[in-house]
Amino acid sequence: MKKKEIEVVKAELVLPTHLCLKQIQRQALETSEANLSGRELEEFPSLRTTFDEDIAMQAMPLDKLSFLNVDRNSFSVVDPYTFCDPPKNSWKMGTDCCGWDGVTCDTMTGHVIAVDLSCSGLQGPIHPNTTLFSHRHLQRLNLAFNNFDESTISSKFGGFANMTHLNLSWSSFAGNFPSEISHLSKLVSLDLSGYDGIIMKTPSLKRLVQNLTHLTELVLDYVDMSSVPPNSFMNLSSYLTSLSLFDCGLKGRFPDNIFHLPNLQLLDVRYNYNLTGSLPTYNWSTPLKSLGLSETGFPINLPNLISNLKSLKRICPWSLLNNAGLTSLDLSGNNFIGQVPDFSTNWTQVSSSNSSSNSQSVSQIPSKLVGLSLSDNLLNGTIPSWLYDIPSLQYLSLDNNRFTRQIDEFQHDSLRYLYLRNNNLHGHLPISIAKLVKLFYLDISFNNISGHLESSMFSKLETLRIIDLSHNPLLSFHTYSYNIADYTLPKLQSLSLSSCNISEFPYILKSMENLNRLDLSNNQINGSIPTWLLEVKMDSLSYLNLSYNALARIGHLPWKNLRYLDLHSNLLEGPLPVPPLDTYFFSVSRNNLTGEIPLLICNLSFLQYLDLSYNHLSNMIPPCLGNLSNHLIDLDLQSNNLHGTIPSKFAKGCYLKSLKLNGNQLEGSLPQSLVHCRKLEVLDLGNNKINSTFPIWLETLPELRVLILRSNNFHSALGNPKTKFPFPNLRIIDLSHNEFRGLLPTKFFKYLKAMMNANTDKVN
Repeated sequence: MKKKEIEVVKAELVLPTHLCLKQIQRQALETSEANLSGRELEEFPSLRTTFDEDIAMQAMPLDKLSFLNVDRNSFSVVDPYTFCDPPKNSWKMGTDCCGWDGVTCDTMTGHVIAVDLSCSGLQGPIHPNTTLFSHRHLQRLNLAFNNFDESTISSKFGGFANMTHLNLSWSSFAGNFPSEISHLSKLVSLDLSGYDGIIMKTPSLKRLVQNLTHLTELVLDYVDMSSVPPNSFMNLSSYLTSLSLFDCGLKGRFPDNIFHLPNLQLLDVRYNYNLTGSLPTYNWSTPLKSLGLSETGFPINLPNLISNLKSLKRICPWSLLNNAGLTSLDLSGNNFIGQVPDFSTNWTQVSSSNSSSNSQSVSQIPSKLVGLSLSDNLLNGTIPSWLYDIPSLQYLSLDNNRFTRQIDEFQHDSLRYLYLRNNNLHGHLPISIAKLVKLFYLDISFNNISGHLESSMFSKLETLRIIDLSHNPLLSFHTYSYNIADYTLPKLQSLSLSSCNISEFPYILKSMENLNRLDLSNNQINGSIPTWLLEVKMDSLSYLNLSYNALARIGHLPWKNLRYLDLHSNLLEGPLPVPPLDTYFFSVSRNNLTGEIPLLICNLSFLQYLDLSYNHLSNMIPPCLGNLSNHLIDLDLQSNNLHGTIPSKFAKGCYLKSLKLNGNQLEGSLPQSLVHCRKLEVLDLGNNKINSTFPIWLETLPELRVLILRSNNFHSALGNPKTKFPFPNLRIIDLSHNEFRGLLPTKFFKYLKAMMNANTDKVN
């Protein structure tokens, strides 16, 4: 599922309706105690004060949990989303609730008409008996950015007769959307966005469209509407200003009349891959400012967009508009073919200085353009010259196209993000890159850049955080100076120089104490890691890839926070090095390591991927590796000299997806504790000395796709399956070069359905 970028703003939408302390005190002077009957006390026993039919009186809740009247054993306050402001602790007993954070009161009646509990860290389901649903005067309710544990949205949300704004977004609601919400006839704004599993069915949507005639904002991003025909939106409110249906699984033709809504300013239907339609040729919604059509089946007619959409300030995708105020332009992911047009015919025209009756018009570059993305298309040719001369441009993304020729010189230093990844660009890097003093992110990977690149080129780019020059096979990266003063990149966080013809560790690393990602793979670095680099206090380094080099020794690595370590395909000799304790990925395959697998490897309690294949490791597999299977996903020990037996105990709840022990000297039988590995997809035990009968008990593994038992000492008959559908996902089975006997059981092969399905995914 495609994740939509969320702009987190302190929401306006807020929630319940009771009488505050000062208003209770004022009205208590005006109301006789005789008017409060025992009936109300019996009807609302949880309240200290009762509700009058016209005046909704309620006791002051101690906190937000008691306000919702929830079971504290099933509902708790946790840390809110990291992008939320910390919740304020202003809900205190005995104080005026109109002063509580997030509470809004009617200035005349004192009723609470709006409550904002967004970003409050609430966790647990909202029960139907909560007093929340008693607040009849409630107009605005915001529960966004909490965690309601994928509970369903209660039908009682439809009981707020005065509700105008309802925001339940990003709060882990799931299940079917209740049609009762369509009873909220005064609703102006409804936001249900969030990828947690809300399902909207056709009857509910039709009632919502029919009854909510005052809607101005409808946000249903990620709501599952795969069964809803798009024409269900045909009769939406004419007051609608914003309609967002990002990644909803919509299929079929989108109704044309939506584009004619008189007040529509934002329309986003991106990532509905099977949604089609046609853009109108006239009578567009004149105030439309933002249009999102990426990853849909809409055909785009550029001249039509230009001539009809004068108010547009942001568009996805393809349109370049006669609008000098345009600041952001996203044309990504639309399969555009050919060269970038000469936009001189599309941008606002001005007369040339030698104006005459036959004068030509010249292009006015959009001077306010801040962001431009042309990525993920099929564009080719030269990057147009006007792109280098936009004074306000901060974000430029041209990655994943077919641009050729050399990168020209940038005329301004405003760029902060430059993405040129995966094109056919060649020639030298422009000198002007060294002058982009505001640059934060530089990615020119997967091109054909050539020449000698001196690392001091980046010495003045003090704001630079990420450099990716990898996979430019004609580029050579050199260090001509060993004076640390020439390298001032202490804030750099990621450096990727894979496939850059590097023969030694760049001395520029000496200043990078904040580096957390380093990729020097596919180079010609030999020998060992130099002492000067081991002395650099890169405490934040978590990713290190030195694969496909010629390193002979590795030694102890001092970087204790390393989590990803890839050393495969080098010339490493000696015993197996043990990575830091927090490592989750460790590969040293295809080296010349000898000796046994140290028991210390079992102390890596976060390890998920361990690849020691194609070495000369000997002795037994440590039995404790079986205990790591409760978090280990991929274990590859193939093509070593290991002997003994396979660890007998694989943990319950085993997470293993791939176990490869091919090409060793393993003996004994196959441990039946492998049945605990319910996620296992690949089991390769070929070319060993395992002596056992066919492990028919593996038939219950629901995900097993590859089973290799060839060239062992398996014997006896295969046996008959004991389950109705044995090996339900098996695609490859190799039993050759064993001592099996008897007939092949037809019942066994009859149910290998996955082998008969030619359309299944490829096995990795």
